[in-house]
Amino acid sequence: MFYFCKFATLANSLFTYEELKVLLAQSKDLILIDVRETDEVNKGRIPRSTHIALGTVETAFKMSPEDFQATYGIPKPALDAPELVFYCRSGKRSAEAISKVRELGYVTARNYTGSYLDWSSREG
Repeated sequence: MFYFCKFATLANSLFTYEELKVLLAQSKDLILIDVRETDEVNKGRIPRSTHIALGTVETAFKMSPEDFQATYGIPKPALDAPELVFYCRSGKRSAEAISKVRELGYVTARNYTGSYLDWSSREG
């Protein structure tokens, strides 16, 4: 039973290109976090994303709201933020980021599984 529940939770955390396109076009509440390294981000990024490298995700999400805002230029997401989406190059590091923030209580965080490879192949 534990494995089923864990699998169901992971499955619910997946996010697709199509879902992201809709939110980018229609939602002011989307919080899109890019967990790649700076040199990767400098080569291209998804619009409206905020860069928080994987190695700093846990520290970032433990910050006070004031420090988070000052450091990243966006309000710190609420624990139940409905549109908190993480991505990386291919989905593996963003899955790790999801694990880290879920341990901190961000239970609705989702992973854009195709990540930047999927985005760049579709968007050019």
